[in-house]
Amino acid sequence: MKGKREIFLVVTVVCGACVMGFILLPLVNMFTSSSWQDLKVTVQDKEVLKSIWLSVYTAGLAAIISFLGGTPFAYLLARKNFFGKKFIESVIDLPMVIPHPVVGIAILSIVGRDYWFGQILSRIGIRIMGSVLGIVVVLTFVGIPFYINTAKDGFKGVPSRLEKVSRSLGASMFSTFLWITFPLSWRSMLVGIIMCCARAISEFGAVVIVAYHPMVASVMIYERFEAYGLAYSRPIAILLTLVCLLLFLVLRVLSVSKLR
Repeated sequence: MKGKREIFLVVTVVCGACVMGFILLPLVNMFTSSSWQDLKVTVQDKEVLKSIWLSVYTAGLAAIISFLGGTPFAYLLARKNFFGKKFIESVIDLPMVIPHPVVGIAILSIVGRDYWFGQILSRIGIRIMGSVLGIVVVLTFVGIPFYINTAKDGFKGVPSRLEKVSRSLGASMFSTFLWITFPLSWRSMLVGIIMCCARAISEFGAVVIVAYHPMVASVMIYERFEAYGLAYSRPIAILLTLVCLLLFLVLRVLSVSKLR
C-alpha cells in the first residue's frame, strides 16, 4: 500500500514538472532570446510605450465599468434565486467561451452603420469602430464575466444572517450593503477587478476587428511580427508579459491574504 502511494506521488510530481515545463519553456526561451539592447531600444520606442499604456489604460477603464455595472448584478445573483438564473449565469459566461473574433463581429453587427443602433450612435457623434471607445467596449465585453463571477463568490461568502440583523435594526438595503457586505467582500471584488484587467490586456482577436487603430500592445505585437518577424515583435511581447505577470503577482498576494 505504501509503495502504491509513493508511485502516485511520483506521478503527481512528474505531471507537475511536465506542466511547468510546458508553460515555462516557451516563456523562458522568449525572454532569453532578446538581448538587453533590444529591450532598451524597445523601451525607448514611443509607439511601443504608447501601445502598452493604451492597453493598460483601456483595460483599467473596462475593469472600472465592470465594477460599477457588475457589482449590483453580482450581488443579485449571489443573494436571490429566481426562474432563469442558470440561463442568465450561462449568458454571463458566454464571452469566456466563444471565439474572440466572433466577439468583434458581434459588436460590429450592432454598432455598424447598417444597424439602427449604430446609426443612432453615428448621428450623435459617437464612433466605436477604430476608436479608444471601441477598444473599451470590447475589453469590457470579454472581461466583465471574470469580475461578476469573482464578486459573486465573494458575496456568497458573507453570511446572510449579518445582513438580516442589519435590516432588522432599521438599516436600508443599500446601507446594509455599504457597511456590512462591502467591507467583508472587498478583497474578492478587488481580485475580480484585477482578473478583469488582466484578461482585457491580453485581448487581441476582438480588438483587431473593432479597432485595429489606435494600436494596443497585442495588436502592435502582431503587426511587428507580420512586418518584421520575431526580432522586432519579441521585445514588445516581453514587456507585455511582465505587465501581466505583475498583475497576477498582485492577484496571488491578495488571494493568499484572503485565505488567511
